[in-house]
Amino acid sequence: MSTPLPLKTFHDVRQALLARQEIALIDVREEDPFAQAHPLFAANFAAGRIELDAWSRIPRRDTAIVVLDDGEGLAEPAARTLHKLGYTDVALLDGGLQGWRDAGGEIFKDVNVPSKAFGELVEAQRHTPSLSAEEVKALIDQQADVVVLDARRFDEYQTMSIPTGISVPGAELVLRAQALAPNPATRIIVNCAGRTRSIIGTQSLVNAGIPNPVSALRNGTIGWKLAGQVLDHGAERQGRAITEQTSADAASQARAVADRSGVQRAQPADLLSFQAEAGRTTYRFDVRTSEEFAAGHLPGFSNAPGGQLVQETDVSAPVRGARIVLADTDGVRANMSASWLAQMGWDVWVLDGSQVADWRETGHPPAPVPEPEGHAEWISPAQLAAWLQAEPADHIAVLDMTTSVNYVKRHIPGAWYLSRAGLAQALALIPKAKRYVLTCGSSLLARYAVVELERLTGAEVFVLKGGTIAWIAAGLPLEHGETRLASPRTDRYRRPYEGTDSPREAMQGYLDWEFGLVEQLGRDGTHGFRVI
Repeated sequence: MSTPLPLKTFHDVRQALLARQEIALIDVREEDPFAQAHPLFAANFAAGRIELDAWSRIPRRDTAIVVLDDGEGLAEPAARTLHKLGYTDVALLDGGLQGWRDAGGEIFKDVNVPSKAFGELVEAQRHTPSLSAEEVKALIDQQADVVVLDARRFDEYQTMSIPTGISVPGAELVLRAQALAPNPATRIIVNCAGRTRSIIGTQSLVNAGIPNPVSALRNGTIGWKLAGQVLDHGAERQGRAITEQTSADAASQARAVADRSGVQRAQPADLLSFQAEAGRTTYRFDVRTSEEFAAGHLPGFSNAPGGQLVQETDVSAPVRGARIVLADTDGVRANMSASWLAQMGWDVWVLDGSQVADWRETGHPPAPVPEPEGHAEWISPAQLAAWLQAEPADHIAVLDMTTSVNYVKRHIPGAWYLSRAGLAQALALIPKAKRYVLTCGSSLLARYAVVELERLTGAEVFVLKGGTIAWIAAGLPLEHGETRLASPRTDRYRRPYEGTDSPREAMQGYLDWEFGLVEQLGRDGTHGFRVI
């Protein structure tokens, strides 16, 4: 019989947060139920992906980890998986999410809530200037001296953007804005899909002392759509221009903002000291673009473009109370990103003193993952195709553990979609077969399901070598749509601000929720935010 797992209460977690002790409060449900209700600093770790995510997101094995669900039975198996991965201080949240509620804990909706709530606090305290969608459209229509800078990721910008808008992801704004608007009379308008990144982006330019008038597009592309105005789709405008003078000016401005925010300075020797420090987690992030990172980066650093890092602290740094070290090659993006993280209560440092030769590693290093239990029998796409063609339909079942979005987009004909954490429940819906073939995008996740599937079925189990990507590369047939769903599509929360078909009610509801976040922060009382 398994040894009972220790419990930690709402009050234990709250005290750790208030004391700024390191703690990882992880919610192991799928993203959609997580987004419906969770504590402020809970980080989403879907139970079926823990082996892929844990070592990179919680790097220190003796981190205090508290695991929760909402009664689905996911938390205890997830905690035991963490034990197998080497984590030594793992507890369950007493009573789960309901226990948190019953103890008076504040419950938050949506994703990336710490950052979104912080953005609302910034606007409330700094009165960040903004213009309505109607006002911005009038300026564009009048061909006024105005430039619109979109602070989201480029792929989000391409989905839908403000007419004339230029893609300049958040951490790039201070570095590039003056080259894009060299006339100090040019009005700069910063937008995102909703509110957070436009507020933070606009306030970044204000804090840096940019001479131009700067305003956020109030409520972003949501506000634009609610005003009945037309968005662009597939735009390609990217604002990458800088000059030697604007870069030097931006570096000076960013350093001043970082100093005002309480950002600390690190030298290369400090990195070795941090690494050797027991009982302390240090995240090391290169906040430049993905392309720059791949071309050359410092050993031991992972890529987290600064705007998204500030937007998604719960994803990149789920250990609240950890130390964060940021690096760049220009003295702008790391300092500006760090200034916001410091205001969000993080112990944040910027690396100074590196040499050109230090940025020697290339590419994107794979995340560290453990070896799966058991022995996987691999099968090639050609062999699987031959089996599917030659054998009766009830002899073989293909189980696809990719994301539901990818499954709907394209999958092997006849394949069933299921979540790994819901494997046992899914098998009740899938006709029994003599042999099973597991796949996902690359089969990286699928490998971890072999032992459990063998135990549940007693049948032969194979893993598709190279996953569905290899099947596609081989030019084999594909199927599309929700053809065989053995698990509900709860792995992805549909944001009301993404895509082009969100209902008006959902978009307005999202804005109303954001407006209420400052009040929720006050009730929660654990945030530790400090706006300069």
